[in-house]
Amino acid sequence: MGSLAVTTPANNPKPDQDTTAMAFLEHAPPHVVGIDVSKQTLAVSACNGKAARSVANTARAIRKLVADLPSGTLVICEPTGGYELLLLVELRAAGVPCHRADTLKVKAFARSFGRLAKTDAIDAGLLAAYGQERWQRLSLHQPAGDTQARLAALVARRQDLMAIRVAELNRAKSPGCALIASSCKALLRALDRQLAALDTAIDALCARCRLLARRIALYRSLPGVGPRTAIALAATMPELGTMTGKQAASLAGLAPHPRDSGTLRGYRKTRGGRPQIRSILFMAALGAARSNGPLKPFYQRLVESGKKKLVALTAVMRKIVVILNARMRDEFNAMS
Repeated sequence: MGSLAVTTPANNPKPDQDTTAMAFLEHAPPHVVGIDVSKQTLAVSACNGKAARSVANTARAIRKLVADLPSGTLVICEPTGGYELLLLVELRAAGVPCHRADTLKVKAFARSFGRLAKTDAIDAGLLAAYGQERWQRLSLHQPAGDTQARLAALVARRQDLMAIRVAELNRAKSPGCALIASSCKALLRALDRQLAALDTAIDALCARCRLLARRIALYRSLPGVGPRTAIALAATMPELGTMTGKQAASLAGLAPHPRDSGTLRGYRKTRGGRPQIRSILFMAALGAARSNGPLKPFYQRLVESGKKKLVALTAVMRKIVVILNARMRDEFNAMS
């Protein structure tokens, strides 16, 4: 099976640096296949007018499907709660490039055709058409290293438990029967034990990986970024250091988007990106605005100029991302 030429940014870090740099196709793919993934089956459609076919979502069936793909095929799929991982593994093993599409973008693309019908076969066909038309802007799926994947899973679980803990704390404080309060406190004790176990596992993982430890130490060198914030950033934004400052801010959902029309200049808001990063950076921005570091005067100047405190904090969040991205880029350049 032939392969497509792939390009990555010039400052792409080495593979052992346990990070992910975006890669794109250099030339238009001769074949594009859309695959709509469900728990038990895959609907497979190509941009050749043929009807979609159904394949079992098993390693054996997927391996045969991948082996039968024409040379130079680009595969487009969507995230489906992990049911697409088996497909991604087999595509990676066979060297077939794949893009895991943003569901909202695919839905917007589908609405542009005015179609209301929805089936697995129709969705697979739309994914193929999406890849055929937008291939130049579609980043290829790059699997995370084992350490990065484990760290991301542990941090995600910790964030889930923290959300449950906050909810239980609020329930325990609300007026009501003593039995409910006692139940909440018992669950809080169990959650604290689970969180302590997760923290121990996360710290051990970070200690074992020299490059990950260096990354976290570099993040913590910026006043306001604490140990848990640094670890969470390393887990949720491994691309830091492999992109421009504007790209990093956009990925974090901290890029202000214009809302202008004619002579109207609308209020610019930050949106998009990875929502979990914003919550991580908000606490870091609060700390940076209060600590004796380079971002405190920046925050104070914005507030004194009339900016709302929330707007000023958002600007500090953006600054944190841009600064850490630049520091990681310099670190990568020093290591190369």
